[in-house]
Amino acid sequence: MKRIKHGLKKLVSQTKKVFKKIKTEHLIAKYMKDNVLFLLFVATGILNATLLRGFCMPTVKSIFSIQAILADTAVVILLGSFGYLFKPKHRFTYYIGLNIFLTAICMINSVYYTYYTSFASISMLSLTQYVGEVGDAVTENVIQLKDLIYALGPIIMFIAHYKLKKQNYYKRIEVKSERKKKTFTTLITGAVVAGVFLLTLTPTDISRLLKQWNKEYIVQCFGIYVYQGNDVVATIQPTINSMFGYDKAYKNFTEYFEDNKKVKTNKYTNIFEGKNVLVIHAESMQTNAINKKFNGQPVTPTLNKLSSEGMYFSNFYSQVSVGTSSDAELTFNTSLMPTKSGTAFVSYPDRTYITTPLLLQEKGYYTFSMHANNADFWNRRIMHNNFGFKRFYSKEDYTITDENIIGLGLNDKEFFAQSVEKLKKIDKKHDNWYGLMIMLSNHTPFSDTDKYGDFDVDIKENVKINGTTQEVSYPYLEGTKLGNYYKSLHYADSALGDLVNGLDEAGLLEDTVLVIYGDHDARLSKKEYNLEKNYDKEEDELLDKDDERYVEYDSYQYELGRKVPFIIWTKDMKGTSLNKKISNVMGMYDAAPTLGNMLGIYNEYSLGNDIFNIKDKNIVVFPNGNWVTNKIYYNSQKGEYLSLVNEAVSEEEIKNNNEYANKLLDVSNDIIVFDLLKPKEIEE
Repeated sequence: MKRIKHGLKKLVSQTKKVFKKIKTEHLIAKYMKDNVLFLLFVATGILNATLLRGFCMPTVKSIFSIQAILADTAVVILLGSFGYLFKPKHRFTYYIGLNIFLTAICMINSVYYTYYTSFASISMLSLTQYVGEVGDAVTENVIQLKDLIYALGPIIMFIAHYKLKKQNYYKRIEVKSERKKKTFTTLITGAVVAGVFLLTLTPTDISRLLKQWNKEYIVQCFGIYVYQGNDVVATIQPTINSMFGYDKAYKNFTEYFEDNKKVKTNKYTNIFEGKNVLVIHAESMQTNAINKKFNGQPVTPTLNKLSSEGMYFSNFYSQVSVGTSSDAELTFNTSLMPTKSGTAFVSYPDRTYITTPLLLQEKGYYTFSMHANNADFWNRRIMHNNFGFKRFYSKEDYTITDENIIGLGLNDKEFFAQSVEKLKKIDKKHDNWYGLMIMLSNHTPFSDTDKYGDFDVDIKENVKINGTTQEVSYPYLEGTKLGNYYKSLHYADSALGDLVNGLDEAGLLEDTVLVIYGDHDARLSKKEYNLEKNYDKEEDELLDKDDERYVEYDSYQYELGRKVPFIIWTKDMKGTSLNKKISNVMGMYDAAPTLGNMLGIYNEYSLGNDIFNIKDKNIVVFPNGNWVTNKIYYNSQKGEYLSLVNEAVSEEEIKNNNEYANKLLDVSNDIIVFDLLKPKEIEE
């Protein structure tokens, strides 16, 4: 009897579990059935955010970041909860509108990251006016198939909506009283997820969110939706801060520069005082092309010659952000960093800047700039005037025809030829002058290959075939973006050689210092360089990673390979004490103080250093918080570093350099946002 009772008890218990399970499964099934649109909205929102991290930052840590997934989930649930306030028949309009909005965020950031290696900022919307002028660069180099995958979300929702309408779905689901209940419970669910996410945060995470400059870290930690919302706040923050944060910014600014008032001299002080200066802003020129050859033919014979005869800074980095060329002009002329939000050229053109042209004006120099493009592109017309260039020769000052255009405008050979004629007139009128020439032909997408002249980027070899020696060609980089870049660069280098010859023939090199700097790298993918280093000519394809000939080319090699040339050259420098190679690490913000010391000018608010004073103790800080010294390259997103020397690096050194980088970026941004260089006596 006891056994029977025990058996019945057990049967009842199991039956209850079964019915409970059936009930639970029924409730889950009913919930899913009654909330199709909400669940699709949440699922596609989370999926798109995850795909974005996967495409832009393809590491397991980034893709499966629990923090980012929790943050994205909380945002889409909270946003989706308000859909329940609408009647079922109007709910689709809310969800599809919101879904398209979130999809647009992912698509825009995907496209943006491909070109800028950074995430988009709402402050950059003002730059859309320039897209038309660089349309080819956008369509050929940026928009890819992966950028369209995010559109599957809205498409899936439209298909689901169509099917649900046919099934009379919207008339069958909840009544009015249930809408408020669902809104409340969904909000609570979203709040709980958000609470769990907040518990995972560290003070460092919150600090970086507030600073906003380390965008990759923010997206990896907070997800794309929190990042974009925070970006909106960061965009309007300067307006708010200008009313409330000036005193704190000014205090930090004065403390930062209190030890920088003393003028430091060295053996190069004033060596170029009184000489004319011609600066060449070399579009997309990279150091790794110098002395590179294809079939015995150099890619950059002119740069090879100038770097071997002049003062060549071989470890020089650009420090641009989303303002690319305009950021390079800012940093080269002012020794300040790009702003955290937007670009100085477009967002802060009315600020006070201390620049090389303005300082040379005080010494009696005539200053000018030349660029055969639209004067309003990157707002140069206003900014060049603010920088102290008394005359800006732009597109309207040059003769441009269909025959002399390459890429975005007047080809460099014609630009230099016409500019030399203008220089002759300037030289006759003025005893001393300082000029900036901005090149254009080597601008991405490097697609006008028929206009670059003959330069092969294949591999040619002489082999014996049937007893006779014949030349065999292997494709190598022909038809690739990197190959086209080398062809374009070869043309630009040739134009630079024509300029030097033209200046010499006109007698303009006798008392002139020629300064050349690359504004930024070519913006090509790591994959392009991987092919260059691991090409299998026999198979005409990439070497397998298991092949003993395979050369690892990771993200660190890629970042270190983005160096640009910086050369100071005069006609009589070869063979003198000035003819030397400087290998200490150097950034764009070091150019102005280094060159300024040679010209006898000094800017006490330079963020960079005269490389001949700081030497091997220099640190180059990048806008995303990464930094490099002679010893290590530090990636702030990963919190990792690559050692560049066989020497131990202490944790204290890493910590100190991180603090230095953070402080420098903050002070630089405050200088521009709060207009801290504006003389006190003329403040309104």
